[in-house]
Amino acid sequence: MSELIDNAQKRKALLKHMILQLHEGETPEAVGKQLAKLLSQVPYGDVVEVEQELIAEGLPEEEILKLCDLHSAVLKGAIDLEGAKAAPAGHPVHTFIEENRAIKWELNSLAGLFEHVKKNPDETDVSNVASDIRTHIIALTDTEKHYSRKENLLFPYLEKHEITGPPKVMWGKHDEIREFLKAAVEAIRNPESLSGGELKSIIDLILQPAVDAVEEMIYKEENILFPMCMDTLSDEEWYHIYQQSVEIGFCLYDPLEIWKPDRISSESVPNSEAERIQLPSGSFTPAELTAVLNTIPFDLTFVDKDDTVRFFTQGKERIFARNRAILGRKVQLCHPPSSVHIVQKILDDFHSNKEDQAAFWIEMKGRFISIEYMALRSEEGEYLGTLEVSQDLTGKRKLKGEKRLLNYSK
Repeated sequence: MSELIDNAQKRKALLKHMILQLHEGETPEAVGKQLAKLLSQVPYGDVVEVEQELIAEGLPEEEILKLCDLHSAVLKGAIDLEGAKAAPAGHPVHTFIEENRAIKWELNSLAGLFEHVKKNPDETDVSNVASDIRTHIIALTDTEKHYSRKENLLFPYLEKHEITGPPKVMWGKHDEIREFLKAAVEAIRNPESLSGGELKSIIDLILQPAVDAVEEMIYKEENILFPMCMDTLSDEEWYHIYQQSVEIGFCLYDPLEIWKPDRISSESVPNSEAERIQLPSGSFTPAELTAVLNTIPFDLTFVDKDDTVRFFTQGKERIFARNRAILGRKVQLCHPPSSVHIVQKILDDFHSNKEDQAAFWIEMKGRFISIEYMALRSEEGEYLGTLEVSQDLTGKRKLKGEKRLLNYSK
């Protein structure tokens, strides 16, 4: 038996045989017992190679997709991560894993809420707990950015290394999770109208499958995908992924650490002085433009024509809390339920050219705050997005008379 365990080809052949047993209808429990008896541990790389080989041998990707969760269930606890490389702080894999910790927090919160609902009679008033569940379900939709970075940044580099099968299968699982979460959001759209019995049914039929699918993806990533990627991609490839990640955004977590490999070719680092951003009335280097935007005495947030948050300034004294986890997120999801209908009304009016500006002012913690939304349009009148401008006018409202002499005191 030790010969079988030590021989990589025989080990993979056995693993392939077991997966095909699942394909032929064998129960995961029976296959799992056989696996435990013959192989105590399976190197993470073997799982990827076997999946790739099965696709190359003609097993349809759709069939692999159907079996994917069964593979994972059978292999749980049997995957050997010994020798797997750890990702340093700021590295794309480190960011993915930290996002998973934040996702797990949402999943654990939902598990507690689900348990609370199930312990109570069907006629119990569940409006408050249903509202909490909705909040956590909506937070889980932020996984879109996590999956999008995998699909658009990580998978292309794997394909360059001729690893094509597993990314396709995982992308298919992403799409399944998207559908699960879409159904979950719809099912809990009106939490205040649900009875205890109705909420129990929704949990069992819709919400729990969504939660299970998200949790299963975390396992696949951390036990198979990420270790394999750490072995496969070069530092230069990872740095390209790192540089482009902020354009897509982050999921429930804002990486604050700056990461740059010790040995990286000069071509990988853009020359900000040479690449000036040309505008009709002048130009900036990226560093200059960043300094300008973060120095102006108000907060700017840009939402594109698809209602997606794409940019915000990072001044020293922010009026409203922002972190880069909101980048790539629908702006409607960045507001509390009590005010989202107002945001939607403004966006609808901007999209339809009915209005171009909406202004509000509030008193908050002793400060007078101005908040303005402005429609951005091209010279042809095409809607490009919305600019939110927030400014603390407390000090300016107190100004009187004139100031003509230089005086640095405030």
